[in-house]
Amino acid sequence: MHARLHLCADGGANRLFDEMPLFFPNENASDVRRSRYKPDAIKGDMDSIRKDVLDFYKSILCILVAGALGGRFDHEVGNLNVLCCFSSLRIVLLSNDSLIYLLPRTHRHEIHIETSVEGPHCGLIPLGMPSRSTTTTGLQWNLDNTEMNFGGLVSTSNIVKGEKVTVQSDSDLLWTISIKKL
Repeated sequence: MHARLHLCADGGANRLFDEMPLFFPNENASDVRRSRYKPDAIKGDMDSIRKDVLDFYKSILCILVAGALGGRFDHEVGNLNVLCCFSSLRIVLLSNDSLIYLLPRTHRHEIHIETSVEGPHCGLIPLGMPSRSTTTTGLQWNLDNTEMNFGGLVSTSNIVKGEKVTVQSDSDLLWTISIKKL
């Protein structure tokens, strides 16, 4: 309970959700789940977590999927599909050398770069449909109402220039950034 970081494996979140309220029988179960102990991240491939548990935690945490990249290509594409299926969640796909997450078209995004561990290489890739208009700041090669699509321009091999990048697009985009070796 006094750890600085609370993590759950995907199926472990089910146990936390079900069993933590049992330790505080005189308190509201939802209050116990939100205030007594909540994970900072749920780690795994999300094949074991129940939908009701995922729905409960989705508004209060980030889901980190370690080992999501660098293996079988069909599994990598499946993990990218999970980002689309759960676009309202903050799901981060992590490998030894990069991380990826979805930037939904419904928001203007401010990405704060932890320069001690992230960058400088980055990319923006349209997912599911072409982007008719993407605008960025904070990159070496910013986009200005730029159209992107597979078979045409995609913003790969770009460079972050500072500690903040902004992105606005009419299409969902994958954001990817390199992770420095420690």
